Amino acid sequence: MTTPGFFPTGIRFENIDKRYGGLYALRRVSLEVRAGECVAFAGRNGSGKTTLLRIAARLVRTSAGTVKFVASASETADSGARIGFVAHATMVYDELTAEENLLLFAKLQGIAGHAARAATLLEEVGLSERRGSLVRTFSRGMRQRVAIARALLNEPSVLLLDEPATGLDPEGITWLANTLRRMRDAGRTILMSLHGESEISALATRAVRLDAGAVVADTQAGASLHSIVTFAGA
Repeated sequence: MTTPGFFPTGIRFENIDKRYGGLYALRRVSLEVRAGECVAFAGRNGSGKTTLLRIAARLVRTSAGTVKFVASASETADSGARIGFVAHATMVYDELTAEENLLLFAKLQGIAGHAARAATLLEEVGLSERRGSLVRTFSRGMRQRVAIARALLNEPSVLLLDEPATGLDPEGITWLANTLRRMRDAGRTILMSLHGESEISALATRAVRLDAGAVVADTQAGASLHSIVTFAGA
């Protein structure tokens, strides 16, 4: 999974606050995620998991604090880190085919050999035979496969996943687990929000629990991964 220009990339969340009016979605969140870690975020709905991932994806601005992407070789912030993001909503275009969805985003990202890259990913996610079908004809799980393929287009050094197994059947979950395992083992950094133990959570090298926008448990601080991902309401 290594490509020219790839370098291991970590993330620093420094005193992150996110407010919506008087409501705090995140409160003083500080985390150091090392390059190559696979971190599972757990917590009840509204705990701040999605907001933190969207901030890391540069889709939401912080109210306070900073996020830095760090190249492990030089320990300097890198604003050009390759990021892939899978949101809870698939955000694919219904009136485009699966192939057209990937080609559009590949072109927008300036990916060389975009047609070949799109074809490879459609094969990997099991949609090669449906590449010419409109996405509006797809099931929720098939849409999720397109969204995951889109996130992998630029062969990201940092992959952000908000409940990535949503809608996937057992075969799709196994495919996703194998893909994430290869990425993790190749040194990619993965942050994902999860609900409970699963084939996906088993890949985590670290788990963090959020509650009311604050970090309340972290395996780095001695909590067990099992206790975090199986926490009631997670």
